[in-house]
Amino acid sequence: MKNYRITVNGNTYDVQVEEVGAFASAAYSHAPAPAPMPAPAPAPVQADAPAPAPAAAPASAPAVGGTEGNIKVTAPMPGTVLDIKVNIGDNVSENQVVIILEAMKMENEIVVPGSGRVSSINVSKGDTVNSGDVMITVQG
Repeated sequence: MKNYRITVNGNTYDVQVEEVGAFASAAYSHAPAPAPMPAPAPAPVQADAPAPAPAAAPASAPAVGGTEGNIKVTAPMPGTVLDIKVNIGDNVSENQVVIILEAMKMENEIVVPGSGRVSSINVSKGDTVNSGDVMITVQG
């Protein structure tokens, strides 16, 4: 058994370590460590043709259809769109469920804050959204 004093974040601990197993005596050799071997020379690298540049991502998700309305239905939390209950052009009333959003393994009903006509749907079923993302707009 070996005793060690270890300091972690300013706290000092006295610990005992028991050597077990077939390699215990070989693991604590008092012989000097052998000199490190030199690293092998790197293999020559041939220059390939440059990879094509990736296409630039759009700054914001395009509307699936329609024009932007003045009432915005945003994601209250990150999640996955399970269902869209309305279509572009549908009339909706205040507090009507328009999207089912799965977040933290729960289905959340997302309602429209005002009445009007659905102008755009900016998400599709299966899309992942972040908190604050505009999912639907309504012209009130």
